[in-house]
Amino acid sequence: MDVASWTQLGWEAWLTLGVIVLVFSVLIRTEISTDVVLIGAVTLLLFAGVLNAKEALAGLSNEGIITIAVLYVVVAGLDATGGSTVIAERFLSRPKSVTGALIKMMFPVTFVSAFMNNTPVVAMFLPVVNDWAKQNRISVSKLMIPLSYAAVLSGTVTMISTSTNLLVNGMLISAKGEGLGMFALAGVGIPITFAGILFVIATNRWLLPDRRPPIEQFSDIREYSAEMMVEPLGPLVGKSIELAGLRQLPNTFLAEIERDGEIMPAVSPQEKLRANDRLVFVGAVGAVVDLQKIRGLQPATDQIFKLDAPRDRRGLIEAVVSPQCPLIGQTIRAGEFRSVYNAVIIALARSGERLNQKIGDIVLQAGDTLLLEAHHSFAERQRNSHHFYLVSRVEDFAPVRYDRAYTALIILLGMVVLASFTNLGMMKAAMLASGAMLFTRCCTSAQARQSVEWKIILSVAAAFALGTAVEKSGLAQVAAGSLSAAAGGSAMWSLFGIYGATLILTELISHSAAVSLIFPIALATAEGLGLDYLPFVAAVTVAGSLGFATPLGYQTHMMVYGPGGYRFTDFLRIGIPLDLLCWAIAMVTIPMVLPFRPG
Repeated sequence: MDVASWTQLGWEAWLTLGVIVLVFSVLIRTEISTDVVLIGAVTLLLFAGVLNAKEALAGLSNEGIITIAVLYVVVAGLDATGGSTVIAERFLSRPKSVTGALIKMMFPVTFVSAFMNNTPVVAMFLPVVNDWAKQNRISVSKLMIPLSYAAVLSGTVTMISTSTNLLVNGMLISAKGEGLGMFALAGVGIPITFAGILFVIATNRWLLPDRRPPIEQFSDIREYSAEMMVEPLGPLVGKSIELAGLRQLPNTFLAEIERDGEIMPAVSPQEKLRANDRLVFVGAVGAVVDLQKIRGLQPATDQIFKLDAPRDRRGLIEAVVSPQCPLIGQTIRAGEFRSVYNAVIIALARSGERLNQKIGDIVLQAGDTLLLEAHHSFAERQRNSHHFYLVSRVEDFAPVRYDRAYTALIILLGMVVLASFTNLGMMKAAMLASGAMLFTRCCTSAQARQSVEWKIILSVAAAFALGTAVEKSGLAQVAAGSLSAAAGGSAMWSLFGIYGATLILTELISHSAAVSLIFPIALATAEGLGLDYLPFVAAVTVAGSLGFATPLGYQTHMMVYGPGGYRFTDFLRIGIPLDLLCWAIAMVTIPMVLPFRPG
């Protein structure tokens, strides 16, 4: 270690180091939100003078951060049209356990990510895996970190799969006049990919958190009865109840099937669905919302197609029938509920009582809780009405527009092609795709705004500013130089130090900043030892592409951080051993693929 370099550091570097230590301590020891801690750290450095206002806010205009924000809109389009469901049907089959789910998910994601930029891959699979987990009663927190890791692990199989590879290759061409071939690092990337996936699968029980949303931990006293019908030409026809994913839905169960006038209670999971089967589900309001999103099912009542408002302008609304409602004592059909209120009853709950009638045949009573599909203005119009009590909108629901699913998928594919095989770049491709989602009405502007995870955007922007402080204060250069100097002239130890320096900076700052700082050190080290520079360039590339221990180093980790409900320590627990595993494999394979021949 170069002690002299450390003693020459100014107070800015020491303060930055202290703030970083404080940030990690707070994130590890407390439950304070990551964005609050990081913004607090940047504020401290701003007022101390380590950063100026422009540097502190630069992350908000950073291309990578803007790309993440825009990708949320693309994801919203996939979610709103059911495009994510179509992807799930193609790639993901029904698992029998968490381990089985990881196997079915990680290998396809890794394969796709080897030939595509990993950011759109995660954007594509994010809503797919989220819905898939719910349908199979698997904690989302068991799958989101593996989703990001699967996309990142194959990042060095080809040179086009990560921005890190392209950045290093560009710097290498600039410095030496030639770059790395498409599969130059495949001999390193493929062993790391398989080992990493097997590690996650083998250790998921101990190293991945099992967190379920609070709503899943409590039963809802409002037990709704909801009728759904199997679409005649839909994908569920001919599938068994189990294969269709309708046997173990969260917070609901299939009570009966009506087929050709015959009631079939206690249906076997092997019973095959037929066109126009009427399925009666019993469950909480959230479960009824999820039923609306299953491709191949539609509300059994045809009344929804007779409402005035288009489906993309409707929402779900809960309303309790008051004693003054004029339709009390009449069946829903006879009272012409749709004509009176311009709303359709999707499900009904009555004090825990099991209702075995068709919804249209139910006689309304005071106190019945109705789940309605209606125009968004219904809640405002009826809030002060004497006909209903407690009128409230069900948040986060919009009817799925399956008729536009393939439009959304074509837009996604176009974005992937533009980002991976043209010079347009990820940000511009994502902006075009998000604009196309809005233009084709795959999602609304309201859905686009609501889709952006602002906590994640602020966290990444603050982390970017923190990385600027590390670089500006000289702390990064001294830390990297000290690690390299500790190698003492040995080729293997120098390679070890270059990889370690890049990895640490990737975890603390970002992969792009890390490789930018260490790349010239790697070339200088190779020249000083009289060895070929390619092994050292490979070490920088691999380490910069494979950071798993913190959510700050790679943008795909930040994309899954919110949906998975993670804490900072969750990444440390599984990411540190995975980092060490990849490091060890890289030290063995890099010299084999790119030998230390004299430069």
